Amino acid sequence: MSCYKYWGNIVNICKSLEKYDGCKIGEYPLEEVIPILDAVEIIAHDESIDFDSAKHILENERMNQALNTIRKFYVDVGTNLEIDKAKEILEAEDPWAKLSSFHFYRRYEKLVNNEENLAKFSKGDKLVFIGGGPLPLTIIMFNKFFGVKGTSIEVVPEIADLSRKVLEKLGLSSQINVVDGNETVLSHMDYDGVMVAAFAEPKMRVFEHVHESVEPETKILYRTYSGMRAILYTPIKHEDLDGFTELGRVFPTGKVNNTSVLIKKIT
Repeated sequence: MSCYKYWGNIVNICKSLEKYDGCKIGEYPLEEVIPILDAVEIIAHDESIDFDSAKHILENERMNQALNTIRKFYVDVGTNLEIDKAKEILEAEDPWAKLSSFHFYRRYEKLVNNEENLAKFSKGDKLVFIGGGPLPLTIIMFNKFFGVKGTSIEVVPEIADLSRKVLEKLGLSSQINVVDGNETVLSHMDYDGVMVAAFAEPKMRVFEHVHESVEPETKILYRTYSGMRAILYTPIKHEDLDGFTELGRVFPTGKVNNTSVLIKKIT
Protein backbone atom coordinates (compact mmCIF):
# COMPACT_ATOMS: atom_id res chain seq x y z
CA MET A 1 0.00 0.00 0.00
CA SER A 2 1.24 3.50 -0.78
CA CYS A 3 2.71 5.59 2.00
CA TYR A 4 1.47 8.76 0.29
CA LYS A 5 -1.81 8.55 2.19
CA TYR A 6 0.12 9.64 5.29
CA TRP A 7 1.76 12.77 3.92
CA GLY A 8 -1.11 14.97 5.04
CA ASN A 9 -1.27 13.25 8.43
CA ILE A 10 2.42 13.86 9.03
CA VAL A 11 2.14 17.55 8.13
CA ASN A 12 -0.88 17.95 10.42
CA ILE A 13 0.89 16.18 13.29
CA CYS A 14 3.83 18.57 12.95
CA LYS A 15 1.49 21.55 13.06
CA SER A 16 -0.10 20.20 16.23
CA LEU A 17 3.36 19.97 17.81
CA GLU A 18 4.18 23.64 17.23
CA LYS A 19 2.53 24.66 20.52
CA TYR A 20 5.05 22.49 22.41
CA ASP A 21 8.17 23.97 20.79
CA GLY A 22 9.26 25.59 24.05
CA CYS A 23 8.77 22.49 26.20
CA LYS A 24 11.79 20.97 27.86
CA ILE A 25 11.99 17.32 28.87
CA GLY A 26 9.84 16.92 31.95
CA GLU A 27 7.51 19.76 30.96
CA TYR A 28 5.32 18.09 28.33
CA PRO A 29 1.64 17.84 29.34
CA LEU A 30 1.43 14.09 28.89
CA GLU A 31 -2.36 13.95 28.85
CA GLU A 32 -2.24 16.18 25.76
CA VAL A 33 0.71 14.69 23.91
CA ILE A 34 0.10 10.95 24.36
CA PRO A 35 -2.75 11.02 21.78
CA ILE A 36 -0.33 12.71 19.36
CA LEU A 37 2.27 10.04 20.07
CA ASP A 38 -0.39 7.40 19.39
CA ALA A 39 -1.19 9.05 16.05
CA VAL A 40 2.47 8.96 15.04
CA GLU A 41 2.75 5.30 15.99
CA ILE A 42 -0.31 4.35 13.93
CA ILE A 43 1.72 5.46 10.90
CA ALA A 44 4.92 3.83 12.14
CA HIS A 45 3.22 0.47 12.75
CA ASP A 46 1.40 0.20 9.42
CA GLU A 47 2.62 -3.20 8.23
CA SER A 48 1.01 -2.71 4.81
CA ILE A 49 3.80 -0.29 3.84
CA ASP A 50 6.94 -2.12 2.75
CA PHE A 51 10.47 -0.79 3.24
CA ASP A 52 10.82 0.51 -0.33
CA SER A 53 7.56 2.44 -0.10
CA ALA A 54 8.58 3.90 3.27
CA LYS A 55 11.64 5.45 1.63
CA HIS A 56 9.37 7.80 -0.33
CA ILE A 57 8.71 9.64 2.92
CA LEU A 58 11.91 8.98 4.83
CA GLU A 59 14.22 10.11 2.01
CA ASN A 60 12.12 12.98 0.68
CA GLU A 61 13.73 16.38 1.23
CA ARG A 62 10.34 18.07 1.61
CA MET A 63 9.70 15.88 4.64
CA ASN A 64 13.01 16.59 6.40
CA GLN A 65 11.66 19.27 8.72
CA ALA A 66 8.58 17.23 9.55
CA LEU A 67 10.65 14.13 10.33
CA ASN A 68 13.04 16.13 12.52
CA THR A 69 10.08 17.55 14.45
CA ILE A 70 8.47 14.14 14.96
CA ARG A 71 11.74 12.46 15.93
CA LYS A 72 12.57 15.11 18.53
CA PHE A 73 9.05 14.83 19.94
CA TYR A 74 9.32 11.04 20.13
CA VAL A 75 12.60 11.18 22.08
CA ASP A 76 11.48 13.98 24.40
CA VAL A 77 8.13 12.41 25.28
CA GLY A 78 9.69 8.98 25.74
CA THR A 79 12.23 10.44 28.15
CA ASN A 80 9.48 12.41 29.89
CA LEU A 81 7.49 9.20 30.40
CA GLU A 82 10.54 7.44 31.84
CA ILE A 83 11.33 10.26 34.27
CA ASP A 84 7.73 10.46 35.47
CA LYS A 85 7.52 6.70 35.97
CA ALA A 86 10.86 6.61 37.77
CA LYS A 87 9.63 9.24 40.23
CA GLU A 88 6.36 7.35 40.73
CA ILE A 89 8.31 4.18 41.52
CA LEU A 90 10.27 5.98 44.22
CA GLU A 91 7.01 6.93 45.95
CA ALA A 92 5.20 3.63 45.40
CA GLU A 93 4.31 1.07 48.06
CA ASP A 94 4.56 -1.62 45.39
CA PRO A 95 7.35 -0.43 43.06
CA TRP A 96 7.19 -3.49 40.79
CA ALA A 97 3.48 -2.96 40.15
CA LYS A 98 4.18 0.67 39.38
CA LEU A 99 6.97 -0.33 36.98
CA SER A 100 4.67 -2.72 35.13
CA SER A 101 2.25 0.16 34.47
CA PHE A 102 4.86 1.97 32.36
CA HIS A 103 3.46 3.03 28.99
CA PHE A 104 5.89 0.86 26.98
CA TYR A 105 6.29 -2.05 29.43
CA ARG A 106 4.65 -4.79 27.31
CA ARG A 107 6.60 -3.71 24.26
CA TYR A 108 9.85 -3.96 26.18
CA GLU A 109 8.96 -7.50 27.21
CA LYS A 110 8.67 -8.54 23.56
CA LEU A 111 11.76 -6.55 22.58
CA VAL A 112 13.98 -8.04 25.29
CA ASN A 113 12.78 -11.54 24.41
CA ASN A 114 13.73 -10.87 20.79
CA GLU A 115 17.18 -9.82 21.92
CA GLU A 116 17.70 -12.79 24.21
CA ASN A 117 16.77 -15.09 21.32
CA LEU A 118 19.46 -13.37 19.26
CA ALA A 119 22.27 -13.17 21.80
CA LYS A 120 21.42 -16.16 24.03
CA PHE A 121 22.90 -14.81 27.25
CA SER A 122 23.27 -17.22 30.17
CA LYS A 123 22.34 -16.72 33.79
CA GLY A 124 25.10 -14.76 35.50
CA ASP A 125 26.41 -13.18 32.29
CA LYS A 126 27.34 -9.50 32.56
CA LEU A 127 25.64 -7.09 30.17
CA VAL A 128 26.56 -3.43 29.77
CA PHE A 129 23.89 -1.12 28.37
CA ILE A 130 25.11 2.16 26.87
CA GLY A 131 22.47 4.85 27.34
CA GLY A 132 20.47 3.43 30.23
CA GLY A 133 18.33 6.49 30.89
CA PRO A 134 16.23 7.27 33.98
CA LEU A 135 14.31 3.99 33.86
CA PRO A 136 16.79 1.22 32.88
CA LEU A 137 14.03 -1.17 31.89
CA THR A 138 16.11 -3.21 29.44
CA ILE A 139 18.68 -4.20 32.06
CA ILE A 140 15.92 -4.74 34.63
CA MET A 141 14.12 -7.18 32.32
CA PHE A 142 17.28 -9.04 31.32
CA ASN A 143 17.94 -9.57 35.01
CA LYS A 144 14.37 -10.46 35.94
CA PHE A 145 13.71 -12.87 33.06
CA PHE A 146 17.16 -14.35 32.36
CA GLY A 147 19.30 -13.77 35.46
CA VAL A 148 21.72 -11.50 33.60
CA LYS A 149 23.69 -9.05 35.73
CA GLY A 150 23.85 -5.56 34.36
CA THR A 151 25.52 -2.20 34.21
CA SER A 152 23.75 0.88 32.90
CA ILE A 153 26.00 3.62 31.51
CA GLU A 154 24.39 7.06 31.67
CA VAL A 155 26.03 10.31 30.58
CA VAL A 156 23.76 12.73 32.50
CA PRO A 157 24.63 12.65 36.23
CA GLU A 158 21.14 13.59 37.43
CA ILE A 159 19.57 10.88 35.28
CA ALA A 160 22.14 8.33 36.47
CA ASP A 161 21.33 9.20 40.09
CA LEU A 162 17.59 8.83 39.48
CA SER A 163 18.08 5.40 37.91
CA ARG A 164 20.20 4.28 40.89
CA LYS A 165 17.38 5.21 43.22
CA VAL A 166 14.91 3.27 41.07
CA LEU A 167 17.11 0.16 41.19
CA GLU A 168 17.48 0.49 44.95
CA LYS A 169 13.70 0.82 45.36
CA LEU A 170 13.23 -2.33 43.27
CA GLY A 171 15.80 -4.21 45.35
CA LEU A 172 18.16 -4.66 42.40
CA SER A 173 21.23 -2.74 43.55
CA SER A 174 23.19 -5.97 44.02
CA GLN A 175 22.35 -7.14 40.48
CA ILE A 176 22.53 -3.92 38.46
CA ASN A 177 24.76 -0.91 38.89
CA VAL A 178 24.85 2.48 37.20
CA VAL A 179 28.03 4.13 35.93
CA ASP A 180 28.28 7.83 35.14
CA GLY A 181 29.85 8.52 31.76
CA ASN A 182 29.71 7.57 28.11
CA GLU A 183 30.84 4.56 26.12
CA THR A 184 34.53 5.27 26.83
CA VAL A 185 34.17 3.74 30.31
CA LEU A 186 33.84 0.32 28.64
CA SER A 187 37.62 -0.01 28.59
CA HIS A 188 37.62 -0.25 32.41
CA MET A 189 34.81 -2.78 32.72
CA ASP A 190 34.26 -6.54 32.70
CA TYR A 191 31.38 -7.87 30.58
CA ASP A 192 30.12 -10.67 28.35
CA GLY A 193 27.90 -8.48 26.21
CA VAL A 194 27.37 -4.85 25.24
CA MET A 195 24.15 -3.21 24.17
CA VAL A 196 23.82 0.18 22.49
CA ALA A 197 20.57 2.04 23.15
CA ALA A 198 18.61 3.39 20.21
CA PHE A 199 19.11 6.95 21.49
CA ALA A 200 22.85 6.68 22.31
CA GLU A 201 24.57 9.40 20.28
CA PRO A 202 26.61 10.16 18.26
CA LYS A 203 26.42 6.68 16.76
CA MET A 204 29.72 6.67 14.85
CA ARG A 205 31.70 7.74 17.92
CA VAL A 206 29.86 5.27 20.15
CA PHE A 207 30.62 2.33 17.87
CA GLU A 208 34.23 3.44 17.38
CA HIS A 209 34.78 3.30 21.14
CA VAL A 210 32.92 0.00 21.43
CA HIS A 211 35.20 -1.38 18.72
CA GLU A 212 38.29 -0.20 20.61
CA SER A 213 37.13 -1.78 23.88
CA VAL A 214 35.55 -5.16 23.09
CA GLU A 215 37.07 -8.53 22.28
CA PRO A 216 36.11 -10.34 19.04
CA GLU A 217 34.02 -12.85 20.99
CA THR A 218 31.97 -10.17 22.78
CA LYS A 219 28.26 -10.21 21.96
CA ILE A 220 27.11 -6.77 20.82
CA LEU A 221 23.48 -5.78 20.36
CA TYR A 222 22.10 -2.53 19.06
CA ARG A 223 18.65 -1.14 18.39
CA THR A 224 17.62 0.72 15.29
CA TYR A 225 14.49 1.60 13.29
CA SER A 226 13.35 -0.02 10.03
CA GLY A 227 10.65 0.68 7.45
CA MET A 228 8.00 3.18 8.51
CA ARG A 229 9.18 2.90 12.11
CA ALA A 230 12.13 5.04 11.03
CA ILE A 231 9.70 7.97 11.16
CA LEU A 232 10.32 7.80 14.92
CA TYR A 233 14.12 8.06 14.92
CA THR A 234 17.05 8.14 12.50
CA PRO A 235 18.24 4.60 11.68
CA ILE A 236 21.82 3.53 12.21
CA LYS A 237 23.85 3.89 9.01
CA HIS A 238 26.18 1.32 7.48
CA GLU A 239 29.17 3.61 7.94
CA ASP A 240 28.50 3.76 11.70
CA LEU A 241 29.34 0.05 11.91
CA ASP A 242 32.79 -0.03 10.33
CA GLY A 243 34.78 -2.96 11.74
CA PHE A 244 31.73 -5.04 12.69
CA THR A 245 29.83 -7.83 10.97
CA GLU A 246 26.17 -8.65 11.44
CA LEU A 247 25.22 -12.04 12.88
CA GLY A 248 21.46 -11.65 12.90
CA ARG A 249 18.52 -9.32 13.35
CA VAL A 250 14.91 -9.43 14.45
CA PHE A 251 12.37 -7.04 12.97
CA PRO A 252 9.61 -5.76 15.24
CA THR A 253 5.97 -6.76 15.09
CA GLY A 254 2.87 -5.25 16.63
CA LYS A 255 3.65 -2.17 18.70
CA VAL A 256 7.35 -2.91 19.22
CA ASN A 257 9.37 -0.10 17.62
CA ASN A 258 12.95 -1.34 17.48
CA THR A 259 14.76 -3.67 15.14
CA SER A 260 17.31 -5.61 17.22
CA VAL A 261 20.67 -6.47 15.63
CA LEU A 262 23.48 -8.76 16.84
CA ILE A 263 26.99 -7.93 15.63
CA LYS A 264 30.59 -8.78 16.44
CA LYS A 265 33.96 -7.12 15.99
CA ILE A 266 35.95 -8.31 12.97
CA THR A 267 39.00 -6.00 12.80
